This record gives sequence, structure tokens and C-alpha cells, in this order.
Amino acid sequence: MLTPARLPTAFRNPVSFFGIVIATVTAVLFLALMGLEWLGYVTNPYIGLVAFVAIPTIFVIGLLIIPMGAWWAGRRRRLAPAWEPEWPVLDFRDPHRRTAFLGVVLLTVVNVLIVSMAAYGGVHYMESAEFCGQVCHTTMEPQYVAYQEWPHARVPCVACHVGSGAEALVESKLAGTRQLAQVVTGRIPRPIPSAVERLRPARETCEQCHWSEKFHGDKLRVILDYGNDEANTENATALKLHVGGGSRALGVGTGIHWHMNLDNQIEYIATDSELQTIPYVRFTDREGRVREFVVEGAPQAQIAEGTRRRMDCVDCHNRPAHTFYSSPERAVDAAIAQGRIPRELAFARREAVAALGDEYADRAAALEGIARRLRAFYDADTGADARLVERAVAATQDAWSGNVFPAMNVTWGTYPNQLGHVDAPGCFRCHDDEHKAADGSVIRQDCELCHSFE
Repeated sequence: MLTPARLPTAFRNPVSFFGIVIATVTAVLFLALMGLEWLGYVTNPYIGLVAFVAIPTIFVIGLLIIPMGAWWAGRRRRLAPAWEPEWPVLDFRDPHRRTAFLGVVLLTVVNVLIVSMAAYGGVHYMESAEFCGQVCHTTMEPQYVAYQEWPHARVPCVACHVGSGAEALVESKLAGTRQLAQVVTGRIPRPIPSAVERLRPARETCEQCHWSEKFHGDKLRVILDYGNDEANTENATALKLHVGGGSRALGVGTGIHWHMNLDNQIEYIATDSELQTIPYVRFTDREGRVREFVVEGAPQAQIAEGTRRRMDCVDCHNRPAHTFYSSPERAVDAAIAQGRIPRELAFARREAVAALGDEYADRAAALEGIARRLRAFYDADTGADARLVERAVAATQDAWSGNVFPAMNVTWGTYPNQLGHVDAPGCFRCHDDEHKAADGSVIRQDCELCHSFE
């Protein structure tokens, strides 16, 4: 057992002994938590705040206290050679000392319980969507608002943005520290860039719920858009999407999901942070045969310096939880299709698009401006149903509020969606007939590969 009498002379003082106790206790706690994490008993990513941030910090403080105590004791001895540190004496034969000792022990237990409960509650709060989206309200407002409106609204942010294990946690905490510094110093990038290169692999996120080898076959999709005429004429485009899929057991793979199923391995190098420009693609088939496709005239230096990325779900589904409409027209067509903007209201599509296209300084100005413009237009039409007008006003205001955030320089099309190829390059980043292999083959720009019109 470590006792003051067994310590080296320099550390034989209450201050250094206190530091040794702190360092020893935190070291044991750290090793215990590390063991539990390796065995799989600790799965909450924010437990790492305690294991890899709080405990090591206290451990370092304990280590620093040890030499500070030695310096303090040495200085006292130089100033008073006869001085020796006085250690507290616990004489349990004295009832007052016994009572005081028991009181300290009881209060310590209570304090530990209180701090533990607070830490437990804090950990759970920090893994909530509210913490991620509302603590830095202005900064994260665009992402949080979009997150609430789309299908992944019940998936916790940490499920995709914070991985399990020490490496993922350290990476997320370093990123969080950098972002906190940007918030405090007012140097937040506006808009916040997409963090595609820092996302966890899809096998650790998407594929925890979505079965990658499921064969979907063909899916019928009907795309609705509307005219700017009085009747808001509907146009329906029916597409048979060849989603396909693949299975290692059956050895088949077809359709769009062929890209990431089976043993196909597609790697690419992009020359921009948004992964919009891809001059190099490398394909390895199930037998290990390799073909490299390069765009003629592509900057070889950038390709050589670029980071090679293996294609997975998020290369096409790049906005699965934070989706924004690319234009007012897209947002209004969706609102009419969903019945939120009444199609029976004359020129509803045209007027809603025009209202959304105006510039507004902030949300309050936008809500007021949209309402004023639409009401003024329909006030001139005595035949317009006031209830339909108010529905159109509310839906148009919602469309603006969910896609435009002036404080963060986020507007229509700021975050391109690569699913498809209409509003962003999407498929055509590679399927452009320009990516050629040494044998002359190209990555084809063939519409029938992915869909056919019905």
C-alpha cells in the first residue's frame, strides 16, 4: 500500500500525496472504462467525454500537482530547515473525529451520486437532436430545420455523426472543439460546408438499418410539376427506376444499386470539396480485374494529390437527413402535390414561386413580405376564396422557412442533392461518356441504365 512514509523525500508532503491519489484513481477509472469499451459494454458515444476527455484531464491535473507539491515542500525547507510537513492525524478514539470523518465520507458519497446523475443526464442530453440543433441555434438552424422535415427525423444525430470507439469519438470531439472556437470567435463558415469527407462509412451508418444486399428491382416513380397558368396545369412524368440490387450468394447485380453491392469496388478522386468534379474513377470487379477511367485533359497533379474515396450510399444519397429544395419551383410543386398549396386557387403556382423568389433580410421580413404579396394579388380577385388564399400563404411561408436562412447564407441550391441529375450533376459526374479507360471503353451516359419512361 502506498503511504507517505514510502514516498521519495521530495514528494513526502500532503500536496504531492494528494496529486498521486488523484492520478492513481483516474488512471484506474480510465483503464476500467477502456476495458468496458473494448468489451462492448459501453456503446453510448458521449460516454467518451468522460473516458477520453474528463478523466484524462483530471489525471494530468493530478500529475501536475505532484511536482508542485515537491517544489512547495522544497521551498519551505530552504526557508525553514527545521520545517517538516504536518500530516493530518485521524484518531478514531476521539468521538468528534469519528463523527467528522463519517460525515465527510457520507457527504462524499452523496456528492458522487449527485455528480454521477448529473453526468448521466448530461450525456443523454448531449446525444439528443435538440442539443445538436439548438445549442448553437443560428449556426445549426438550417440543418436542424431540414432534419425535422425529412424521413430521418427520428434517427439521433450521433447515429451518423459520431461513431463508436475511441478513434471516432476523438475525431468528433476535435471537430466539435474547432466548431466551438469558430462560434466563440465569430468565424463560422457561412454556409457550413458539407462534411462528406468526414462522414463515417455507410456500412457503419446507413447499413445499420438499410440492408445493402436487398434486391429492390424496378420502382415506379411519378414526378409531378405544375404550370404557371390559371389552372396550375399538372404534368406527370412516370419513371421506372431500375434500382436493382445484388447478392453475393446468388451472384447477381443489376440497376442503380449495383454500384455498391456484391464485391464491386468503385473508387474515385474528386478535385473539389463538394465532390462535384470527378476526373478519375477506378473499378475493381469480383475477379479482381481493374479498370481506370480518366477524363481527357484532367489535371494530373490534382488527381495525384487527391484523396481516393470508395463509393458508398452517401455519394448519391448525399442529403438523406438534411434535404433542401434546389429552387422555389421545386418547393412549390411539392407543396401543391401534397395539397398544402391548393391547386384550385388560380395562378397559385406562379404567384407562390414569385413570392419565394424575392429577397428578404430575415425570416420576419420574409413571412410578412410573402403574406403581403399573395394577399395583395388575390384581393384584386374578388372571386378568390379567402380560406384557400390563407392556405397558400401559410404553405409558401413554410417553404421559405425550410430552405432559406439569410444569417447562414443558405438559399435555394446552396446544398446540391446528387440523387439524380436534374438540379445537380449527380449521375453525370461519372456517366458522361468522357471518362475513358485504356481499352477505349467509357462510363456511358445511357438513360436506360437507370430508368425508363412509362
